[in-house]
Amino acid sequence: MVSYSAIKDKLKIEVERENNIGVAHLTHYFQNHINGVSQHYIEPATSYLKKISEDLNLVEEPQMQQLLPIQFDVPFPPPENYDFTFIDLFAGIGGFRIPTQELNGKCVFTSEFNYHAQRAYEINFGEVPFGDITKLDLNIVPKHDILMAGFPCQPFSISGKMKGFEDTRGTLIYNVLQIIELREPKVVLLENVKHLVHHDKGRTLKIILKHLEELGYKTSCEILNSSDFGVPQNRERIIIVGHKKKEFDFSKIKTIPKPILKGFLDKDVEFEYLNEPYTLIENPKTQTSGLIFIGYRNKTIRKAGVRPGTENLSRVHKQPNRIYSSDGLHPALPSQESSGRFWIYDNGKVRKLTINECYKIMGFPENFIKINNLSELYRQVGNSVCVPMVKEIMKEIKKQLL
Repeated sequence: MVSYSAIKDKLKIEVERENNIGVAHLTHYFQNHINGVSQHYIEPATSYLKKISEDLNLVEEPQMQQLLPIQFDVPFPPPENYDFTFIDLFAGIGGFRIPTQELNGKCVFTSEFNYHAQRAYEINFGEVPFGDITKLDLNIVPKHDILMAGFPCQPFSISGKMKGFEDTRGTLIYNVLQIIELREPKVVLLENVKHLVHHDKGRTLKIILKHLEELGYKTSCEILNSSDFGVPQNRERIIIVGHKKKEFDFSKIKTIPKPILKGFLDKDVEFEYLNEPYTLIENPKTQTSGLIFIGYRNKTIRKAGVRPGTENLSRVHKQPNRIYSSDGLHPALPSQESSGRFWIYDNGKVRKLTINECYKIMGFPENFIKINNLSELYRQVGNSVCVPMVKEIMKEIKKQLL
């Protein structure tokens, strides 16, 4: 049996910035050549293998069957025997895939448009995701049991009264709905920021649920917090579950008491300490969320547009200025800030989380391979999903709906 790393080295498999469709077909075929969906990938995969053999001037052109089966020597190989299939849309760095594979799920299609996330995905799973979902022929998506998508939050420009789901055209949820209509998965699992509940005065969520129901799904949705699933991060996300026959019961999902940040922190590594004046609050209180706001940086007070008598609060209310105690939770890791972290107070000093700590409080296993520069790594983890939360959701989906 040939190892994936050996084939990758021989064929110079790598993620390209512009067009990955050939290598995506090839690696998807490698992972799915005997599970009934190989017909979606075999022809373009074979053509791409021939092309790269010619480009590399290989003395002997490798035949596809000579490469199979493959030993996937990657951190998260596909299960040999699986109980159900799923697809991973807007896959990021694989936060959905890791726990779902642990529960014996087999991924049969992946899509992610970001080049850096694609590289991280390939090195951890041995598969290159297809790119921009808006530019793909969706017929390449195979039948599957569960559709998973952590889709971006976008407004709809039309009133919501158009036929079918045409009012979502131009947004990424439109492409998700197209796949659902085409392949009719047993279960739909969608994840988004908590703000989706209020986005466009609640209209965005209402339209999404309406169209899922028009496609024949009974829907349930709930706001879940990562801190209830064993990680010290106050990260609230809305979860939508759809099924053809049953409503999903969120109350059966297992939660555990909130941990504190201190137990997840690194020891004896180089930290990024705050080297400027700051103020600690006397008798800080633990908020209901589990956060302990303990101080703030002494930044210049903003006066323009601030109500008289509250000038001193402007620097406190600005999130990057805040300092949180390691005896509580960390705020949700942001995806926008290149720094990706807030200030924490631990062992008498103020510092930021290390990149390793960020991945730990998102629940990523220690063997997850981190590549790319630091700012990109912080962006990727801030865009990801809480791994143990997804696992508990998936445990119940498997019990209740499959």
